[in-house]
Formats: sequence, structure tokens, C-alpha cells
Amino acid sequence: MITYDSNLQLAFDLVGVFVFALSGGLVAVKKRLDLFGVLVLAGAAALGGGVLRDVLIGARPPVGISDWRLICSAVVAGLVTFVYHPGVERISRFVRVLDAAGLAVFAVSGSLKALAAGMGPLASVIVGGITAVGGGIVRDLLAGQVPEVLRREMYALPALLGSTLVVTAHHFGPVSPLVLWGCVALVFALRMVAVLLDVHAPKPLRTGEAR
Repeated sequence: MITYDSNLQLAFDLVGVFVFALSGGLVAVKKRLDLFGVLVLAGAAALGGGVLRDVLIGARPPVGISDWRLICSAVVAGLVTFVYHPGVERISRFVRVLDAAGLAVFAVSGSLKALAAGMGPLASVIVGGITAVGGGIVRDLLAGQVPEVLRREMYALPALLGSTLVVTAHHFGPVSPLVLWGCVALVFALRMVAVLLDVHAPKPLRTGEAR
């Protein structure tokens, strides 16, 4: 079992919660929701993936609804977004940058916590991926749009790669914080390259319009 560093896990969770909450808040601003709507989307984006992760690994109650530090981080990010959001024309680009950061941090955080809970390699990779994309899916569904993981440039694949690298590094020995943050940087870079170059996962060939 991996040596569990609660401080490092908390650092990952706080960073991931804050940036995902900013992305959720900006989506709410773009949809012209009120203050409560901004806070709800910020909280859903920030805490949804972590709640799913904890349910899957049997950690109860999930930290997303029990740790005041994470909840406060999400609320603060939502309030910051509501008060200081950029102009509408800049929101979409900024959301993607924040979303990529949250994706990277939560992919590593989820797989790290799964390993610490004694889960196997495959399960840990899957939990890392779900942790990374879960909050974004909940955010998009609440905002009334198709989840980005299903329609945008490569999204889940970089997260799964990051989780796989964490699990692989753990297989060969103790995983240092430098390695973990390197995995975060790699996932973020791959996601941003996919956005900038418009790289998509394969899609079905067109066979004509549905009648």
C-alpha cells in the first residue's frame, strides 16, 4: 500500500476544488445565473468528482460534504467568480484553462487516494479518471449542456494517462511529490495542446443524416 501523505492529498484536493469551482462559476456566469446558481455550479464542479471518488473507494462520509476546508474553498471561488468574472467574450477560453488544471490535479489526486485505500492498479486508474471528469459532468448537466467529456477535444484520455502514470510510478516504489506534480503538469499540457490544436478522440464515420 502506498504511504499516505494526508497533507499532500489535501493540497491536491484544495487546488483541484478551487480551480474547478472557478470553472463552474464561470459557466454559471455565462448562463447568466444568479448568485445561488453560481455557487451551486461552482460547488458541483469542485466537489462532484471527489464525492464520486470517495463513494467508490468506500470513504464515508465523502470529504466533499464533510471537510469544511474544501467546502469553503469552493464557496470562496464561487464568490470570487461572481464578483470579479472577466468579460463574456473571454469566459470560454478561461474556463478551458481552469478546467484543464482541475482535470490534471484531480486525475492524480483520485488515483493517489485509491492507491492509499488499497485498491488495485486498474481500479485506481478508473477512480482517478472518474475523479477528474465527474465534477465537470455534473456541472455541465446542471448548466443544461452536453458534458464536455463527451463532445470536446481529448478530455478523459489525458486524465486516464495521468492516473496510469501515477499507478505505474507507485508500482516501482514510493512516489515523490515531484513525480506527482510532474504528472499534473503533463496532463494539463496534453489537455491544453488538445484544445489549442483542436485534437479530438475518434468519432463515428458519418453515414448520413438521421431521418
